[in-house]
Order: sequence, then C-alpha cells, then structure tokens
Amino acid sequence: MANIPSADELKKRLQDNVIYKSVFRPGSIYRKGYRDTSRDRALAAMNNVLYHLHPVKVKRHGLKLTYTYCLGGTSFFLFILLTVTGIFLMFFYRPAAGAGSEIAYLDMQNLRANVQFGDLVRNMHRWGAHLMVFTTFLHMARVFYHGAYKPPREFNWVVGVILLLITLFLAFTGYLLPWDQLAIWAVQVGTSMAGFTPVFGQQIQFALLGGVEIGPETLLRWYVLHVLALPFILTIFLAVHFWRIRKDGGISGPL
Repeated sequence: MANIPSADELKKRLQDNVIYKSVFRPGSIYRKGYRDTSRDRALAAMNNVLYHLHPVKVKRHGLKLTYTYCLGGTSFFLFILLTVTGIFLMFFYRPAAGAGSEIAYLDMQNLRANVQFGDLVRNMHRWGAHLMVFTTFLHMARVFYHGAYKPPREFNWVVGVILLLITLFLAFTGYLLPWDQLAIWAVQVGTSMAGFTPVFGQQIQFALLGGVEIGPETLLRWYVLHVLALPFILTIFLAVHFWRIRKDGGISGPL
C-alpha cells in the first residue's frame, strides 16, 4: 500500500509547484512568520498589491499639510473629476458645426436646459478645469520655492512643466467646444499665434484648422485633441511623474 503523504508534505508540494510560485511571491514574510520590525513592515508594503503604491517610508515634513498643501493630489483629483464629468458630457454633445447647422452649440444649450443635472455637471467640468489650472500652477510654484527642481529631481521638474503645458492646452481646447462667438474668436487668435511658429508655423496652423480657414473640421480636430489625444498624453506623463517621485526619494525636504 502506497504511503499517503501528510498534510505538511502536500502543502510543501503545492508551494514548490511552478504555478504556485508564479502567482505567490516566494519568500513571503507571512509564510515564514511576520515580525513587527522595520524590515518586515517595509517588505509588507512592497509585496502587497495595494500597499505597494505607497512609499515604504514617509518623511515627517511630507505629512505636514502646510508644507505641500496637497496641491499635487488636488490637481490629480480634479483630473479624475474632469474625466468622469467629461464622459457624462460626451453622451449629449456632438462636435458638428457648419453653415446653418450649429449642432455643437445647440447640444450645449440643450444640455444646460433639458438634461437632468446637465447644467450642474457642465459647471463642475468647467470650474474643475479652472481649478486644475490654478492648483497645478500653485503646485509648480511650491515646488520651485522649495528648490525641488534641483538634482536629483531635475528630470521630474521637466515632466511637471510638460504637465502644466498640457493642462493649459486642455483648458484651451475645452474652452472652444461650445463653439459660440467666444470660442470661434479664440480659435482665430490661437491658430494665428501658432502660425508664427518658426519653420513649421504654416503647417501647424493648417493642421489645427483642418484647412485654410475655420470650419467644421476645426471643431472636430480640437474635440479629438480635448477628449482623446491630450488626456492620453497627460496620463502617460502623470505615471512618469508619480514613478519619479518614488525613485527620487519622495517629496523633497525644506531648504
């Protein structure tokens, strides 16, 4: 009669399995026994699927609200708010315009007058965009004031400047979508300024207008920039920004 393996042997065979090791990290502190030490607390934070997003150690000044004012976190929260409210607005907005068919403008008016909570969500989106520009600018000013642009954080400072520029461009493209007189004249001014870009000015102006003058293609291009291209680029740079904060040792200390 073949020997029946004990429970401990079955457990050992299961843990030695390749599939088990590929799912569960070998050497888990919980299997070998957790001790309340600095090393085990750090390992628990790094190996946990939820806790690993947080740094293992947080410097004391990083917890002071009067040091960071949570401006970076507020900017990120506003970006999430704008994404959610923007998806809601996309259900009721069509980026179509032309001679005698100002569909985009009428959709915006219909959203404010006839859609349940439409005016509220639109104002949340609009004021959220203004606040995001404001908090992002203050966040950059705070970082500059604390000298966090210096090595080793100079790369992340450049990423932050790019994020500020994308935020400003997102606000500008969103300003145009109602396609009223203010939007059309803003497009006129903005694309004229782009036309003075050295070397490729005329090509950039043509690409932004979708032709040689403002038309239905112009609104469609700015709409795609606002709801797809710029948020996608912003998300990539946000991920790099957060990753570099961890790699550079967290929030910089006071000067």
